[in-house]
Amino acid sequence: MKQMICVKWGKGYGTEYANRLYGMARRNTTGPFRLVCLTDDPSGLRPEIDAFPLPELGCEHPKRTMGKWRKQVLWGADIPALTGLQGPVLFVDLDTVIVGNIDDYFTYGDPDRVYLARNWSKPLHRLGQTSVFRYPVGRYPEVLEKFRADPQGVADREGFEQHHVTHSVPGGIEFWPESWTRLFRLHCVPPFPLMYFKQAKLPPDAKMVTFAGGPNPSDVQLGRWEPDQPEFPSRLDHLSRLFKAERPWRHLRRYIVPVDWINKYWRD
Repeated sequence: MKQMICVKWGKGYGTEYANRLYGMARRNTTGPFRLVCLTDDPSGLRPEIDAFPLPELGCEHPKRTMGKWRKQVLWGADIPALTGLQGPVLFVDLDTVIVGNIDDYFTYGDPDRVYLARNWSKPLHRLGQTSVFRYPVGRYPEVLEKFRADPQGVADREGFEQHHVTHSVPGGIEFWPESWTRLFRLHCVPPFPLMYFKQAKLPPDAKMVTFAGGPNPSDVQLGRWEPDQPEFPSRLDHLSRLFKAERPWRHLRRYIVPVDWINKYWRD
């Protein structure tokens, strides 16, 4: 049984994200497959998804930090939704686009180790990126226990939950082959100024494309980087807003041409 888990809470990602994740995963795995969704609102989820209540964090949520610390509950020693399952479980963020067969994610390497994508924004550091990671459920409760002991201190030191995971897994972490998991804004979007004229590419050998740090795949479909931008803004319209932007250089680089392959792969 290939086992995948996702987490959906709050208003950031609607039910359609989980439903699309199931559809993409089912098309790109062979043999028995299960998707567990830990959520605070299971309404509208397709019946093939096994929905369970999202466990409480068990401590005060850190303040003044961008990290998605609620994901730390995945490291608990007793997750009712996964109790009794054997073998490793693959976690995938809801804003991930699966573009190829992912069977290897379930079988690669040692099933008792933790495998992550490399944190591409800090290539000289041995840091993991938790948009896609595989772990043996309940085997490393120290990750959650260490966080619960000092949640604000951990958040202040680490900044992001994925850094905490990197530094807290006993025995260290492992990485997938780099070509498998690609980050959209770094590996797909053409460099400035080519992004004004060319579509974002789909890297060869990629199996999943993640969207950590934006843009969102639903916005990319519409040819925009931010949800408050107009759909399909012209190049001239985008440039005309440059001097009104708080961070002009960031605004200049955040232009995207609608991407055809998002529509092909990111669907139920």
